[in-house]
Amino acid sequence: MELHLIFLTLGGLFLLGLFADQFGRRTRLPRVTLLLLCGVAVGSSGLNLLPLEAKYWYEFLTIAALTMVAFLLGNSLSLKNLRKHGATIMAISLSVVIVTIAVVGAGLWAIGIDLGLALLLGAIATATDPAATQDVIQQAKAKGGFPKTLTGIVAIDDAWGVLSFSLVLILVGLLNGGESNGGLLDAAWEICGAMALGLALGWPGAYLTGRLAKGEPQQTEALGIVFLCAGLALWLDVSFLIAGMTAGAVIVNFARHHSRAFHEIKHFQWPFMILFFILAGASLDVGALGNVGLIGLGYVVLRILSRIIGGWSGAVIGGAPREQRPWFGIALLPQAGVALGMALIAAEEFPVYAEAILTVTIGTTVIFELLGPAGTLFALRKVATAKKRSSQA
Repeated sequence: MELHLIFLTLGGLFLLGLFADQFGRRTRLPRVTLLLLCGVAVGSSGLNLLPLEAKYWYEFLTIAALTMVAFLLGNSLSLKNLRKHGATIMAISLSVVIVTIAVVGAGLWAIGIDLGLALLLGAIATATDPAATQDVIQQAKAKGGFPKTLTGIVAIDDAWGVLSFSLVLILVGLLNGGESNGGLLDAAWEICGAMALGLALGWPGAYLTGRLAKGEPQQTEALGIVFLCAGLALWLDVSFLIAGMTAGAVIVNFARHHSRAFHEIKHFQWPFMILFFILAGASLDVGALGNVGLIGLGYVVLRILSRIIGGWSGAVIGGAPREQRPWFGIALLPQAGVALGMALIAAEEFPVYAEAILTVTIGTTVIFELLGPAGTLFALRKVATAKKRSSQA
């Protein structure tokens, strides 16, 4: 790619992101959805304005942006927050995963889908999009127990999703006449190895950051640890999301000389997020919506239903305030890269289901990426309104 095209493309994308950001502020629409729509408009499903080489930036930007998001999510797992909201976070995250697999899997089976395919789609449906959820919370400037609990949920649900998906892979393998424990061992390594990596980076990071400028972690420190974490996670074949989250959680809990654990990440995160969301939109195949058919429609309806039921039941079990209980599921609708990754693995493991899995996952990801952030923003506003009314009563 010629050098002038790189600069022209980056300049255009940043200005497009600025427009989407400002439009979102004035209309109160989720800027994630607006950025994705901008990406669709300039991508292959729209005007096809991006140079072909731009697609090679997407993987790097995805890993960089999501590792930053993971660090910030890890900061929500402070002991103070866990003491206050930990039971609710665990109850809702587990409930949503279990109910999603059960409702989506059983529902698709009930309408005539093969049991193995139904279970795989149910496991894929557990995945959420932490980047979109976190950005909507930041855009809304939401404060209080509901956004803190929501942030904690999306911080750990990747681990539950990987584990449950691996268990379903084994179960479907047994149903199809095979036997293997490789999926569970791979999941154990991906989760435990990532946590060990996060601990190995976070422990020294807690004591070394914020020393050069007293009490103030620097951008170069944050960038160094973020990119080290992402690179080592890829090299070791573990989850960079879980590694980043663990490192962030360790730093926020053990850094005694400063209370702004990687606060500087927020200052340089947004340019990465602009490029990430626009290129994510450009990579969406809107034409796949026409291919989802009955399975895709059932998947969308059942996933929404399972999120509502799982979020509400988990909130009841976890003792969440009554006004928050109906809204956790709606706030957890975004679905993106993790689901697509699961779909690719499932398609490779079970070629007989490959076409159906990829078609449904790609098509419904478009729907949930565009509509999910609006659900999150709606839920945050409903809870804020209910809290305001109760305080005035």
